[in-house]
Amino acid sequence: MDKSKRLFLKSKRSFRRRLPPIQSGDRIDYKNMSLISRFISEQGKILSRRVNRLTLKQQRLITIAIKQARILSSLPFLNNEKQLEKSELTTRTTTISLKKRNRVS
Repeated sequence: MDKSKRLFLKSKRSFRRRLPPIQSGDRIDYKNMSLISRFISEQGKILSRRVNRLTLKQQRLITIAIKQARILSSLPFLNNEKQLEKSELTTRTTTISLKKRNRVS
């Protein structure tokens, strides 16, 4: 086969279509925590539309539902588990060192 003809042939690579993250039966609601939690990062931020693979309308509804859940305090505004662990470790070490000083004196 000639090189010039090979350039126009497309590769026959298989393409797997991804399933949409929200099915038609799912209700986007602030009470549906299992659905909402899929669209929040580990830090508690709302993931972008490009990452979620949502339509514009679905992303708006998800954002409104997340904000309603945060206001009703069924969902935290921030997820600071790592920061809390670090602060607990520092408070423990300071209290232990203070106790040792009191024993010595």
